[in-house]
Amino acid sequence: MKNSEVQLRPATLQDLTALLQLEAESFDYSRIGRRSFRHLLNAHSCHIEIAERDGELLAYGMLLSRRNSTRWRLYSIAVAKAAQGTGLGKRLLLQLMALVKQRGGSALSLEVKCDNRAAIGLYEHLGFAVVDILPGYYDDGVDGYRMRLTFSDVQGNR
Repeated sequence: MKNSEVQLRPATLQDLTALLQLEAESFDYSRIGRRSFRHLLNAHSCHIEIAERDGELLAYGMLLSRRNSTRWRLYSIAVAKAAQGTGLGKRLLLQLMALVKQRGGSALSLEVKCDNRAAIGLYEHLGFAVVDILPGYYDDGVDGYRMRLTFSDVQGNR
């Protein structure tokens, strides 16, 4: 798959079914349901960016913000199994980071399972650092890391 063929754009309500399908494929814990996705797609405090090719949803990333705060949270990111290992996750994450900076964000935080080496490697490559360990954080009892990227710490283009 060539990333040049993939389009990134904000999600709309028309993407709801595809988002739910990707969510089910990607996670066997803490899934976002139809009602929550619908609410988040309409919320001013949420931005969902999707990656698609020929109308097929390949990935999504969800950002949350709070009023009067410059800190944002990457709430969820998922890449379809068929698109994993292609650089699409990195491309989507860079797009989300740019959006946060564009909107005046000073930092972006996330939580990740401690055993998700691929995701942790990507986050570290892009400048995120572990700021907290979250014992038993996930529904299946796995510990989590809270990671944060402060944009003033990022040097040059990665």
